[in-house]
Amino acid sequence: MTTLFTRYQLGGLTLPNRVVMAPMTRVRAAAEGLATPSMAAYYAQRATAGLIVSEGVQPSTIGQSNPGTPGLHTDEQVAAWRPVTAAVHANGGRIFAQLMHGGRVSHTDTIGTRPVGPSAVPAVGDVFTPTGPQPAPVPRALDTAEVPEQVESYARAARRATDAGFDGVELHGANGYLISQFLSSNANLRTDGYGGPVAHRIRFAVEAAAATADAVGGHRTGIRLSPGGTFWGVEETEVGELYAALLTELARLDLAYVHIEATTDDEVLVALRRAWPGTLIMNPTLPMGPKQTGREDADRWLGLGADLVSFGRAFIANPDLVERLRAGLPIAPVDEATYYQGGDAGYLTYAAHDYAA
Repeated sequence: MTTLFTRYQLGGLTLPNRVVMAPMTRVRAAAEGLATPSMAAYYAQRATAGLIVSEGVQPSTIGQSNPGTPGLHTDEQVAAWRPVTAAVHANGGRIFAQLMHGGRVSHTDTIGTRPVGPSAVPAVGDVFTPTGPQPAPVPRALDTAEVPEQVESYARAARRATDAGFDGVELHGANGYLISQFLSSNANLRTDGYGGPVAHRIRFAVEAAAATADAVGGHRTGIRLSPGGTFWGVEETEVGELYAALLTELARLDLAYVHIEATTDDEVLVALRRAWPGTLIMNPTLPMGPKQTGREDADRWLGLGADLVSFGRAFIANPDLVERLRAGLPIAPVDEATYYQGGDAGYLTYAAHDYAA
């Protein structure tokens, strides 16, 4: 019988359990997007997860969404990540880097230039900047000839990730960021080969995944998706058709996995599970929603066909989450005020359960 604690073969990696640490922005990077010793300690503390997916890492300067986030587009950033991946591996873990291009979800004050997107349509809401939240600006629509450069930025960052010691990469195709913007029917108003009908709206995602797989291997490449999600004001028409078409094209690339968020109803999600022939990581609850993922949610989705289950916020306050789930121990609450405040408080200060008590 398959449980959360059954081993799983993910490409060339043997996962000791099916618990995945979901990517979560924590804005603890140093200046110039450098990883830090505290980040090494944070991820190493959570290395009992079957797989860790890092916080979102910008693949280029123009791809940065929030201040205080790390990058993978300079030699210095690669060098700074090496102690992080080494610490995870020394503790017996495995870690993928999530490559996150913010697209229109950024600001000139953060990246020094006007953000780009598929169309000149601003995100809904305030974006984070070095001086505090500001309204999302109108992005500059990418010319058709510029799109391949953004595609290639994922591949270049993936090569740097493997140089930095990561076991693979996950493209952030969810939550209203650049790939999600291209999939959208209201953020993407293009009339060229990247916009309009479903076959065109999936093109950027497929090209980014193909370029990345070509750079580091499909077995080292995953992608995260949020079907029907409305983050940052994105909307998607024909959700079932859109994602079925996308998964059909991605299946040709022999990717390591697809990581799906529960952003639409179960009927669509189960249909997508059936449509995807490879490894599926399921994030069973809405990211940043009212409910954290628990053991019951995980068991339910394993029963519905997920291969692995990702946990987000529960990992923040519970570095030993895998053992807590295994033993049925209480899940410690997280202090939301420390999510993005910087420093080690609320980052390295959560203790493991006292198993000797």
